[in-house]
Amino acid sequence: MAKKTDVYVSPLVERNASREMAELFGAQKKFGTWRRLWLELAKAEKKLGLDIKQIQIDQMQKNLEDIDLRKAASYEKRFRHDVMAHVHTFGDAAPKAAAIIHLGATSCYVGDNADLIIIREALEMVAAKTAVVINLLGKFAKRYRLTPALGFTHFQPAQLTTVGKRAALWCYEFVMDLQEIEHRLENLPFRGVKGTTGTQASFLALFNGSHSKVNQLDMLVTKAFGFKKNCAVTGQTYQRKIDTLVVNNLASIAQSAHKLCNDVRLLANLKEIEEPFGKKQIGSSAMAYKRNPMRCERVTALSRFVMSLSSSPLMTASEQWLERTLDDSANRRIVIAESFLAVDGILEILTNVLDGLVVYPKVISGRVNSELPFMATENIMMAAVKSGGNRQEIHEKIRVHSHKAAEQVKKFGRANDLIERLKGDGAFEKVDFKSVMNSKSYIGRAPEQVDEFLRDCVVPVRRRYRKYLNRKVELKV
Repeated sequence: MAKKTDVYVSPLVERNASREMAELFGAQKKFGTWRRLWLELAKAEKKLGLDIKQIQIDQMQKNLEDIDLRKAASYEKRFRHDVMAHVHTFGDAAPKAAAIIHLGATSCYVGDNADLIIIREALEMVAAKTAVVINLLGKFAKRYRLTPALGFTHFQPAQLTTVGKRAALWCYEFVMDLQEIEHRLENLPFRGVKGTTGTQASFLALFNGSHSKVNQLDMLVTKAFGFKKNCAVTGQTYQRKIDTLVVNNLASIAQSAHKLCNDVRLLANLKEIEEPFGKKQIGSSAMAYKRNPMRCERVTALSRFVMSLSSSPLMTASEQWLERTLDDSANRRIVIAESFLAVDGILEILTNVLDGLVVYPKVISGRVNSELPFMATENIMMAAVKSGGNRQEIHEKIRVHSHKAAEQVKKFGRANDLIERLKGDGAFEKVDFKSVMNSKSYIGRAPEQVDEFLRDCVVPVRRRYRKYLNRKVELKV
């Protein structure tokens, strides 16, 4: 028999995802949920008049968590059918109930409904962890709302922004992601009690043609698991489009995380902002001085994986022939679980990064000051004109001085001396350079935009998720 170290172990579980998310997609949770589904079905059938004894219900209730997975595996090897393997395993544990377990149901009654229950819990976990990221970014944005920073378009120097405003841009994407997750949770349906091809024929036979009782049965089980609605119609399975919508929500979070972490990686190269770096952490086995942004790199790697998975549920949904085909099963076992595990890992790493993000204001200020002379030339020109200069002549002087200053920077690697050149030109002697060169004059409404964003978008999230916001994350590796 192979040792644990001899076989592949998913890095999603071993290195990235939290224990609570990994447990949510574990065998105990899955098959325990199947048993609860069989129990609630039996309770509802009994309530509506079928000959099911209380002792059968009690025995099922007593054995919800006592699952012999080895026995179930042995049954599945014999039957080549996972649901029937667990029907027999549950029947062995609750022998008085063996005759009525799975009564009227199809495999998708437990398989699909359990998946939706687990997806709902996983989405709730993702929502809470996304809210933590939003909270941390909101705090960061508030702290640095007034700190001027060089803006970039095409990764070329552009007009100034602030460190806080840039963080608000990152944060807003997660706010939109959370809105989509909440919408998905609000509208996630239960498959319910629909029968083999979705016609509820077996249940109609059980209740002697009573459509009313079949509808009641469907709603009783749906409400027992806390769902507000169930699928309006189904084939044998719930519509695989639901998986598409869920996984694409997760891929959207991955995209937001990828964008944020790519930006941090770029800023780390500029030495403006860095992710946390441990006192004993090694950046490179050869280059001892290096401080590689490995946490953000892990996020972008995992994000690409999730985004690549988003196409698979689309193809699976489009491949469902008529009332169903089984080529969805093996795919869904991988895609749904791994999408959630990867996004959970992404949010865990992000929480750790954002809780210790390091800012170097002097580097940021230095870069602003190196580019500000060029950006300030329009204001300098206006000030010179107001003090009596000719607009066209001033423009030409600034053009000539700007090109000479740029030459010093690009050809000789010297500091930008444009302001000194202008100060030495009599045409600009009346310009108040101290006022004109105040970087905060060039950040527009960035601080106010941060304040408005926090008020309108972040504070409501904090209110809804306040009990989750103080969580800390220690990475596994």
